[in-house]
Amino acid sequence: MEMRSPAAAAHFNFIRAIAVPLAVGALAFSGCQSVYYEAMEKMGTHKRDILVDRVEEGKEAQEEARAQFSSAFDEFLAVSEVDLGDLKSAYERIQDSFDRSEKRAKAVRDRIDSIKSVSKALFKEWEAELGQYTNQELRQASEDQMNQTRILYLKLIGAMEEAAESMDPVLNAFRDQTLFLKHNLNAQAVAALNKMSLGLRDEVDLLIQQMSESIEEANAFIVKMRSGG
Repeated sequence: MEMRSPAAAAHFNFIRAIAVPLAVGALAFSGCQSVYYEAMEKMGTHKRDILVDRVEEGKEAQEEARAQFSSAFDEFLAVSEVDLGDLKSAYERIQDSFDRSEKRAKAVRDRIDSIKSVSKALFKEWEAELGQYTNQELRQASEDQMNQTRILYLKLIGAMEEAAESMDPVLNAFRDQTLFLKHNLNAQAVAALNKMSLGLRDEVDLLIQQMSESIEEANAFIVKMRSGG
């Protein structure tokens, strides 16, 4: 048997500690979801746990998007108060704000996709396992729990997708205003943008409301799942 020095052994353990999580993460990223779930289950993390974790991440992504969209709207409104000599700097600020809004919106959609992926695997496995019961009373109890979980999940994912869809008109308006100011750094442009921003308030308010409702649904789902519901 090959003998390692203490330093070599420590280096080996360090590399292994890094490599194992990276390998598992790479499997998930590459789309080998079934292999990823199998690997996670061997480590003691089941699909139900992964689903709850991903809902938690989705909730956090929505919280960040809600804050960003609200901040971006304030940034667009502030353009009307900028001196003409500072319009170029104002444009750079709203361009940055728009870019961050797009990034947050993409993060929300990515989280929704990851939630849908693991939920599909979870319910497929759950349904298949119902056929393995010999005790019909336990089987019925499990099926009832599965149906209740699916109802809760469908309510959650519906709220998340509705909130995500409400990001599109706001993002489109932000993009239009950013492009317009880019090519029209003058007083007329500022007046036009101010009018557009004020007209956008209702859509921003709706987005914030739907984001908040979706976040509440996510919280309720997490609490229910973690309590064994």
